[in-house]
Amino acid sequence: MQKVRNTLGKALSLSVLILLLTSVVAGNSENINAQLLKLGLTIWDNYFILRAEPPSPVCDPDVDVEERLDQLEARFNAEHSGFSLIEDEFDRENARISLLKQQTVCQNKHRNAQIYAQEYSLGVAIFSAIEDSFAQISLFSINHQKTILILLLMLCANYATWKTEHIAFRAIHSHLDHMLAYGTQVIAGVALSISTSSFFIGSLEAGTKLSSPHLLIILATGSALMAFISLYRLVTPSASLTRDKKPLHGLLTVPIHTWMLLAATWHFFINEQHLPGIAIYFTQIFHLTNLHLSIALYIWVGMLLKQTLLPKKLFAVFTPWKLPPELLAVIAILLLAVPTAYTGASGIIIIAMGAVAYQELRRIGTRRQLALAVTAMTGSSGVVLRPCLLVVGIAILNKEVLSDELFYWGSKVFLLTLCVFCFFVILTKQQPLILPAFKDAIRPSARQARQLLPYALILLISMGLFAWLLNAYLDEFSAPILLPVILIAIVFYEWRVAKKTALAKAIPPPSLPAPFALATRDASIQIGALIMLMACSFTVGGIIERSGGSLSFPEGFDSTLLAMLAIVVFLVFIGMIMDPFGALILVSGIIAPVAYQQGIEPIHFWMTCLVAFELGYLTPPVSLNHLLTKQVVGSQEVELALQEGHNFYYRHERILLPLMVMSTTLLIVAFGPLVFK
Repeated sequence: MQKVRNTLGKALSLSVLILLLTSVVAGNSENINAQLLKLGLTIWDNYFILRAEPPSPVCDPDVDVEERLDQLEARFNAEHSGFSLIEDEFDRENARISLLKQQTVCQNKHRNAQIYAQEYSLGVAIFSAIEDSFAQISLFSINHQKTILILLLMLCANYATWKTEHIAFRAIHSHLDHMLAYGTQVIAGVALSISTSSFFIGSLEAGTKLSSPHLLIILATGSALMAFISLYRLVTPSASLTRDKKPLHGLLTVPIHTWMLLAATWHFFINEQHLPGIAIYFTQIFHLTNLHLSIALYIWVGMLLKQTLLPKKLFAVFTPWKLPPELLAVIAILLLAVPTAYTGASGIIIIAMGAVAYQELRRIGTRRQLALAVTAMTGSSGVVLRPCLLVVGIAILNKEVLSDELFYWGSKVFLLTLCVFCFFVILTKQQPLILPAFKDAIRPSARQARQLLPYALILLISMGLFAWLLNAYLDEFSAPILLPVILIAIVFYEWRVAKKTALAKAIPPPSLPAPFALATRDASIQIGALIMLMACSFTVGGIIERSGGSLSFPEGFDSTLLAMLAIVVFLVFIGMIMDPFGALILVSGIIAPVAYQQGIEPIHFWMTCLVAFELGYLTPPVSLNHLLTKQVVGSQEVELALQEGHNFYYRHERILLPLMVMSTTLLIVAFGPLVFK
C-alpha cells in the first residue's frame, strides 16, 4: 500500500510540475517569438514574406485597364438594357479606381512571389520553423490556459484533501473533529460534482453549445474524487485521535472552502432548487485565469526558494551583529516587502515565503510568538510599493488617481508602517537592546555577505539576458514567468557546488531532481488550499447576488471625520471577508464615490483603503493571514507558541502585535491628513 501511495505521489508531483513548467515555457515563448521576429527582420529584410506559405498568384499584373473597362461597361449595358424604368449609367471613373487598386494588389503578389523565389533558403526555412514553433507554443498556452488551471486546481485540491491541509481555523485532534471535518467535505465534494454534472447535462439538453465542455468534465470528476478521498479518510481515522467531544472545536476544523460550498448547497439545492448554481459561480474562476495561474507560480517560486540556501545565507549576514529578535523582525519585514510588491497581495507572499521567513527567524533565536506575528504581516507593508498589481488595478478602475501618485504616497505609507512596527517591537521588547561593537561585527558580516555574490550574479545575468534577448523586464506582469527561471538557475548552481563538494569528500553526490520534487510537493498542497478557497468564494458572491442582497454604503455625513470613520470600519470589514482583488472592484463601485463626495481626496482614500484591507486580513475572527501562517508553519508551532509567554500580551503577541501596528498606521493615514490639513 505504501508503495502505491509513493507512486501516486510521484505521479501527482510530476503532473503538477509539468503544468507549472508549461505555464512558464508558454509565457516565455511569447517573448521569444517576438524577439525572433525582430531578429528575422534584421537578417532578412523580407522575412515576413519568406516565413509565410509560398505565394502563387493567379491574377494578371499587366492587365489592360481601358480594355477591361470597355468589357465591364458592355456587360453592364447588356444587363440593364431590359429595364427601361431604371435609368442608370456605368460609372467608368470609379470602376477605373477599383481596377487600378486590384492591379496594385496583384503586382504586389507577383513581386512577393519573385522575392520568395529569389531569397528563400535553407537558413530561412530552419529559422522560420524555430520561430513558428515558439509561436505555436504561445498559441497553445493561450488556447488551453483554462484547461491548465482546472487540471492544476483539481490535482492540487485533491492532494491537499489527502494530506488534510485545507485552510481551517483549527487542526483535527479528536474523533469528533475528524467526523465533522471529513463528513462535511464529502457532502461539499458530492454537491459540487452534482452541480457541475447538472450544468453540463442541462446545457446539452437545452442545445447550448459550450465553448469548453471538457472543463466541466474535469471539474465534475475532480470534485467527485475529492468526495471519495474525504470518504476514505472518514472511514480510516488515525489511531492518535482523542475522545474529546467539543462540538464548537469540531466545527472549527471544517475547512473554510467547505463551509462556503455547504452554504451554496443549501441556497441553490434547497432554497432555489437550482442544481447548476454552484458550478455556474464556481467557474467564474476562469474570468481571472491569468491571475490564478500567476498565484500558483508565485507559490512554486516560494517553495523553490525554501529548498535553497539563499534565505539562510541572507539572514546569516545579520547573525554576527547578534541583533535582538525585535530588530531582526524589523529586517524581515523590510526584506519581504519587496516580493510582496511583485505578488500584489500579502496572503500570496505568506503562502509562498512565510515558511522561509518563520524558519529563519526561529533559526536565529526569535521567540515563536514574535516570529508568527512577523510571518503573518510579512507583506502587509509591501502592498503599497511599486509595482504592486493591486495599486495598478486601482489606477485602472479609478480615473481620479494615477499609478505614479499612488506609488509615491505608497512609499511614504510603507516607511510609516515600518516606523510604527519599530516603535511597538521596541516598546514590547523582553530584553535590553544591546548591539555589538561595529568593529567586531563588520568583518564577519562582510564575509557572510560575500557568499551572496554568486546569487547576485545569477540574478543580474538572468535579468540582463531577459532584457537583451527577450526585451522582458522584471515587473508585476512578467515576474510570474521570469522568477521560476531564476530560481531554477539558483537550484542548479547550488547542486553543482554540492556535487563538487561531495566528489572532493568521496561521498555520494546530491540528486538534482530532489529539490524540485520537494518544492513541487509542498507547492501542490498550498496551491490546492489557496486557489480552492478563492474559487469557492465566488459561490458566496453568487448567494448574495441570487438572494437579491447587496452591499451598500450610506451617504450624507455631517462631517468628513465622521464619513472617514464609517469608511474605515466598512473597509476593515471588507478586508476580513473578501480577497483583495474582489474587494477592490466592490470598493471602486460603492465606497469610493461616497468618499469623494464627502471631500476626501482620492489618493488619501485609496491609501486608507489599502491599509484597512491589510488590517482586515489580520483581524479576528477570520484573520486570513494568520490562518495562512498556520497553514505554512504548521499547527504544532502555533500550539507551542500559545504555551509561551509570561503574561497575556506575550501569550497572544502573534495576534496583538500586527493589530497594534496596522491599526495605528491606519489611524494616522486615515485621520492625520484630515486633522492637520
